[in-house]
Amino acid sequence: MRRIKLPVHIAFIMDGNGRWAKRRFRPRGYGHKMGVQNMTKICSHAFKLGVRIVTVYALSTENLSRPKEELDELFELIRLYFGKKRDKLIEMQVKINVLGDISVLPEDVQNDILEVTEETANYSEGLFNICINYGARQEIVRAVNAAVSYGRFVDEASFKDLLSTAGVPDPDLIIRTGGEVRLSNFLLYQAAYSELYFSKKMWPEFSRRDLERAIENYSARDRRFGNVKGG
Repeated sequence: MRRIKLPVHIAFIMDGNGRWAKRRFRPRGYGHKMGVQNMTKICSHAFKLGVRIVTVYALSTENLSRPKEELDELFELIRLYFGKKRDKLIEMQVKINVLGDISVLPEDVQNDILEVTEETANYSEGLFNICINYGARQEIVRAVNAAVSYGRFVDEASFKDLLSTAGVPDPDLIIRTGGEVRLSNFLLYQAAYSELYFSKKMWPEFSRRDLERAIENYSARDRRFGNVKGG
């Protein structure tokens, strides 16, 4: 890829796994499996390009209302990639952090997640945030309740310290695949000035070259953060 301005932090809404599978007359679970495989490929490529922070929307709080059979398949995928295939995550050589309430997951899966996050805790070359049972509105409500419990007013800086992403720069670029054009309760507070990029490709077919095109598109944008260019 030609020399361009790289985002420090990219976030992905990995949409379209089930629809991709359906178009191929395969079960939705197959689409999720291919989606997780593509997650490791695309995120690894982002780090190799020089992106410092990657955040993925793996499982939303709303996803928990899906049929039990599909949820069990999703839980099994999390078990697989934080358990038997954990090397796929660890070989990225970046710190892995899980955002969201993982208490809904089976206990063995929770333990696998904690082991991977502990094993990568000292890696400093990059940060990989995986959002599991995460919802932005719920995150904001928890932060407000925390401020109330502390009995103090907050400003923007102190409020951000109460969020799941405390200490992490906001995403410069949010990429959503699958043709939908919305944030779907993802990083709502942090996305205030993020650049948005929407792809019609389903997540399992989103390629390394597609990522590079998205970054090139980002690089060509003039980010003013509400200011007039030149002052």
